[in-house]
Amino acid sequence: MHSEEHIHLKGIQRCSFKIGNMQNKIISLFSFLFLAVLGIVLFQSCANMAAPTGGAYDVDPPKVRRATPDFHSLNTTPSRIEIEFDENIKIKSPAEKVIITPPQQTMPVIRSVGKKAVVELKDELLPNTTYTIDFTDAIADNNEENPIENFVFSFSTGSQLDTLSISGKVLTAQNLEPVPGTYVGIHSNFDDTVFTRVPFERISRTDSRGNFTVRGMAPGKYKVFALGDLNRDYKYDNPQETIAFLDSIVVPTTMPAVRQDTVFVDSLTIDTIRTIQYTRFLPDDLLLRSFQSDFQRQYLQKHERTEPHKLTLLFAAPTEMPVFSLLQPEVTRDDWYVMERSAKNDTLMLWITDSLIYQQDSIRMKINYIRTDSLNRNYTETDTLSFNIRKSARDRRAEKKNEGKEEGDKEKEIRFLGINSNVQSTFELYSPLRIEFEQPVVRFDSSYVQLMIAVDSLFEPVPFRVEPDSLNPRKVTLRPRWEPGGKYTLTVDSAVLISHYGLWNNKYEQSFTVKPLDQYGNLEISISGLPEGKAAFVELLDKSDKPFRKSHVKRNVARFQDLPPGEIYARLVVDENGDGLWTTGNYEENRQPEEVFYYPGKWLIRAYSDHMEEWQLDAVPVIRQKPLEITKNKPEEKKRRDLNRERENQKQNQQNSPFGLGGNRGGGASGMQQMGGMR
Repeated sequence: MHSEEHIHLKGIQRCSFKIGNMQNKIISLFSFLFLAVLGIVLFQSCANMAAPTGGAYDVDPPKVRRATPDFHSLNTTPSRIEIEFDENIKIKSPAEKVIITPPQQTMPVIRSVGKKAVVELKDELLPNTTYTIDFTDAIADNNEENPIENFVFSFSTGSQLDTLSISGKVLTAQNLEPVPGTYVGIHSNFDDTVFTRVPFERISRTDSRGNFTVRGMAPGKYKVFALGDLNRDYKYDNPQETIAFLDSIVVPTTMPAVRQDTVFVDSLTIDTIRTIQYTRFLPDDLLLRSFQSDFQRQYLQKHERTEPHKLTLLFAAPTEMPVFSLLQPEVTRDDWYVMERSAKNDTLMLWITDSLIYQQDSIRMKINYIRTDSLNRNYTETDTLSFNIRKSARDRRAEKKNEGKEEGDKEKEIRFLGINSNVQSTFELYSPLRIEFEQPVVRFDSSYVQLMIAVDSLFEPVPFRVEPDSLNPRKVTLRPRWEPGGKYTLTVDSAVLISHYGLWNNKYEQSFTVKPLDQYGNLEISISGLPEGKAAFVELLDKSDKPFRKSHVKRNVARFQDLPPGEIYARLVVDENGDGLWTTGNYEENRQPEEVFYYPGKWLIRAYSDHMEEWQLDAVPVIRQKPLEITKNKPEEKKRRDLNRERENQKQNQQNSPFGLGGNRGGGASGMQQMGGMR
């Protein structure tokens, strides 16, 4: 019995095992089918997210089909011009990019209508005149925005079409930066006042890199100008407008020339290089150096009394020192203040030292100063100014803090005379010490300041020369002879300085180390091409085009010592007036701005090294001298062909993707990113 039961149980176990095995197979089959269906759905969904490639990218600009009137038409006076293209177009920034010459006093209407560019002229057309509409790169197709470069339409109201042109570049005179969006115009009348009285005969406008082309010129002689026109009247009638003018007379001509033209199979493969004959219009290398005259409208911009003992006068421009006197309280002497001023007197601060005056709630002053009238002429203005106390934020906080307190309970804030210096823990070997006090002090003596150097385990005093600041009575400069690598301590003992307003100084102490010589390099520049007998100076520039050191050129050599290591750039200024500064031009005086040259590369200063460099000023044309790294107005870095190459590479990468997804014309996400987005 027992044996039969055992056999029966084993049979049941075998049957159960078979049934369980079949169930597992069925579950596995369903799981496989589910995963397969899910994978197909995901694959189709991801693949469908990418738009079809649509073939090669459109990189061709629109093509002209017809124009009304036709190109180069003669004896025509249209008020409406229509140019039809082979596809829908757009006109980008027509007010800025489209130049119509002769210039129009009334703005024309320029718009796109489907495949047409429409220009509606509002001015009456001049007889026997060539009109040129320079669209520059404003017209582009509506989808890919491929622009038509240098697209020009012209016609003549007479029987002859003038076709000569001149071209060149406009640079800022002081730093050789390209000047975009400024007008360049011509005059055939050589009277000096024409530029200031009469609109240009023909105009152009510089592109983003400062390049210009004046088109439709008749044979003849011309003067050329650039104008940052503020009121769009095409003449220099505002001294605050930037201008440029050529000293020489320009005669437009032509000559036959050849150029190499490359034909591409696609964006990567060159088909042929053809030699093209064309007509070259000269001159095509004009350089206009743009500047703003040193004229500035003068007037008193602001006057205030932020502290009881300080009066501030702010002028709109550099000015002559004004003449002033107090009316209330009436004071006849001139020792009631200490003056702090800017280098060109556009900011004056009068520190009142007489307590009987600064304790007055109101002060009235009579002042004579230079003011500019509506005709840009300067005259002496006489005015009466009132100065009322305007409490500082610190005084308001102190009053609020003491509100509601009894007189004996009020906390008296202890204030010391503030002292600042340019001392840092690591100090430059070539820098002097500069100390500035919060308020003018009654008396400063060099014995109040101690400068000590560590020698072995002791500190020894260091002699120095004291230079009071000629503009700011609160500043002094200390000039010691630094010991490279020396460890120093600057100390001002407490209570040795008192301001005119009763503030004493707290003890001031700073320790610092002067850099050793092996952390500096020296530079000597031999310069050739400098005009004979001209003074000049060289400025060293950092990567932001900001000067940080200057040296005068002596016997064609500029020397710099103790330069920090790193990359540096340089520019040279021909100092015509010998004042050590760059001086702007003046059209009325027929004076050009002082010439500026940039070294066309950079120098790497190495520590503990002497560098001998050569600089030929005219080795590279001025228009190409300034290094691109420090040029703020950089040229466009991507051309249309580069963009096409990038797109084709992207499309190829997507086609080679392991997911087999098509490329996205819009430059969308890759297949992996699309699948991730679905999750």
